[in-house]
Formats: sequence, structure tokens, C-alpha cells
Amino acid sequence: MQTYDKIYIDGAWVASTGSDTLEVFDSTDGSVIATIPSGTAEDLDKAAKAAKAAFDGWAAKSSEERAKYCTRIAEGLGARMDEIATVVTREAGMPKWLSQIVQAGLPINSFSQAGAIAESYEYEQTVGNSLVVKEPVGVVGCITPWNYPLHQIAAKVAFAMAAGCTVVLKPSEIAPIDAYILTEVIDSVGLPPGVFNLVPGVGQVVGEAISGHPDIDMVSFTGSTNAGKKVAANAAASIKRVALELGGKSANILLDDLDDAGFEAAVRDGVGKCYINSGQTCTALTRMLVPRGRLADAERIAAETVETMYQPTDPFAEGAMLGPLSSRMQVERVTEYVRKGIDEGAKLVTGGPEKPEGVNPDGYFVRPTVFSEVTNDMTIAQEEIFGPVLSILPYDTEEEAIAIANDSLYGLSGGVQGGDVERAKAVARQIRTGQIEVNQGAFNPNAPFGGYKQSGYGREYGTHGFEEFLETKSMQL
Repeated sequence: MQTYDKIYIDGAWVASTGSDTLEVFDSTDGSVIATIPSGTAEDLDKAAKAAKAAFDGWAAKSSEERAKYCTRIAEGLGARMDEIATVVTREAGMPKWLSQIVQAGLPINSFSQAGAIAESYEYEQTVGNSLVVKEPVGVVGCITPWNYPLHQIAAKVAFAMAAGCTVVLKPSEIAPIDAYILTEVIDSVGLPPGVFNLVPGVGQVVGEAISGHPDIDMVSFTGSTNAGKKVAANAAASIKRVALELGGKSANILLDDLDDAGFEAAVRDGVGKCYINSGQTCTALTRMLVPRGRLADAERIAAETVETMYQPTDPFAEGAMLGPLSSRMQVERVTEYVRKGIDEGAKLVTGGPEKPEGVNPDGYFVRPTVFSEVTNDMTIAQEEIFGPVLSILPYDTEEEAIAIANDSLYGLSGGVQGGDVERAKAVARQIRTGQIEVNQGAFNPNAPFGGYKQSGYGREYGTHGFEEFLETKSMQL
């Protein structure tokens, strides 16, 4: 077991002002793999003051110099890719081979891209007799989740620092070890003191201190919609800028012009897009909308796909596709939603609330589940489950499919699969969501990412994500 007994403030590893610790659990067997300090509001205050003191000097550095630090951090993370992938697999449950690509690879891309954008960005523009100047927001408080822990940290920290902001990070207490690895890398590259600060802890203490602190100019939060509402409300007292990346309940529409092969491919792909990271993905395509006449085919293909490809297993096993959930609490949450689906009359195609067989009984495993004959007023069609649970909903017309897709509090992601790509694009334009794939289009980590409605506001990644951390000043000349 690893013991982390320090936090990182003003360029140094220091003891927390509190004495409490938090345990970090291994998702595969429930064992304790690490302990971390449970940070305090006093710790956060010290970190915010250090970040404020460092801001002017960091903002005054050239974009090229800030980019060089981002590049060095990317290189440092690259040297520890296997370690990062192993850690996140233990923390969150994603299969190790996929963690190597996503959980370790995407954060490296974020630091590299943030540096490149900082160097090429046009910070000044002439508009009539005005010089419009882009400047860094100031001190940014970053509050990040456990499902893609380092990826979400990098989406905030890399772009904020590249833009000239200083940072205070509160990682998820469920998956904090990767944040310690990042901090070790940052410490090793000689980043000026105070530019980056790490205060682990629980949201009710450190998170609330971040959103309410007078020296923090912006909060960037990723997590549940309910928690995001609390962050925004707390930040409103000081009129902070707030960026929220929240929940999703994304619809994947399979149009009626798919031929048999295309339909089968779309169903199989849709199962994978729902189950990635054991369904612990805010953009998961959890509602599959299919023409009513093809409902039986969708059920058959989905069941076969789940039963042959997505049975829970040790995430370190070769060819693993579905690992455990991140915590015992998540197991209880997902299991309760499965029971609710059964109670509300959805057709159970495969899976169920029982514990799966053939895996470590102490690990956080659940049975991958598919429901059919789901109506959009059912709980499992409206609430974010965050587990491997797919709902198949039949529709009769294209207009009805669009209406069902949009009948949600959320608007984070979605999909449209069709035989005619132009028709599929036309349908995709009518879905109220921040990103949407057409005919299995691949995720682009350099395109803007964020949601409509209660999925949040603000965008991450690429130039749009960089601009989130800039203020606009007009100089009348």
C-alpha cells in the first residue's frame, strides 16, 4: 500500500493542516491501495493565496515559455504511461489496454495541444479604433471526477496554465493517485512555485472552499449535475466565472435506411459506446433508438454482443472489454437502477441485478444489462446510471425519434447512424446536444467538448477549451 502524506502548495510538498486521511480502493478486489491526506479549507486557502501571488509572473511569461513547460510535462507523463494506465485501471476499472490509450494517452495529448495552441493563438485583434486583447482569467480552481481522472485534470490544468492562469486542483478522492503522479512530474520540470497546487480532499470541504474562495477567479468543474448546481450556486456569491461539464443521457438513433449489415454493425457499436469504461462515461450512448419493426433484431444482436464480448473480467486480463466499477457505492447505485427498470416494466434482455459469476467477489463488478421496450418516461431512460446498462427504445417515425432524443434534461452527446450520411447529418443537426457522432464518427480530443441544457456550459479541449481561460479587454485607441 502506498501512503501519500503531503499536499503540494507553492512549489513544495507540505503537510496538510488536518490529520484525517482518505483510503483509495482497488476496484478489482476491494483492497486499500493507498491513503491520501484529507485536505482542509485552510489548506485550500494557502493554495489559493500561493496561486494568486504567482499569477502576475506566470501571466507575464511569453506564450512560448509556457508552452515549453507544457511540452516538458507531456514528456514526463509519457515516460510514466504504463504506471498511469495501471493506476487508473485499479482506481476506476477500465481495461488496462484501453487505459493505456485513453487514461494515459489523452492527458499527454492535452498538454501537448495546449502548449501548441498557446504559441499559435492570436491574442490581439483590431476592431475599428479598438485593440481587443485576450488575457488570462486569473486563478482557476479545478474540481475533477474519478471516471477519467487524469484526462479531466489535463483538460483543465493544461489549458489553464498554457493560457497564463495559475491553478489549484482538487482531484476526486476516489481516484487521486494519478494526480499525485502528475504533480511529481510538474515538480520535476521546475514549474515556478504557486503556478500549480494540489489539495486533495472531499467535495464538501475542499470543493466548497474552492467555489467560494475570494482569490479564485474561475471554477472549472466536472461531475454530476447535482454537484455542479451546488458549485455554481456557491460561486455566484463572488460572481466567479464557472465552467461545468456535467451528466448525460445520450440517445443513439438508428435510422430506418440501414441495411441488415449496417444495422447489425450499428447495434454492436452502440453497445460498445454504452459500455466503454463499464458505462462510467458521461457521453455514453445509453439510449438506443431503433425502428419498431427492427426491435427484435436489436434485442438479439445486443444480447449476443454482450454475452460474447462484454462479460465482466479482470481488467488486466488480455482482451478484457468490461472491468469493474470504481466503488462499492457505484455497484449499489447501478444495481438499484437495474431493479427499478424491472419494476417499471422494461423488458430485461440480458443481465440483471444479481452479482456476476467468474470474477473476484470482492471486486466492484456488476452484470452488463440490456433493457428493451423502454419508454422515455421510465427512470432508466431519464436518469444517468453510470454503469453498463443499455436501454433500447422503439420509435415509429424519424420525427418521433428526434423528439425522444431531445426529451431529456441533458444534452451532452449522442449519435445518428444511417444509410444516407446526408440524412443522418440532417437528423444530427436537430439533436440538442454538445457533440454527436454520425455513422460511428470517432471521438476527437481536439474538438470542443461540452453540453447543452443540464449537461453544463463552457467547452473543453482545443482552441475553444483554451479560450475558456481567457478574458477579453477592449482598448479604445
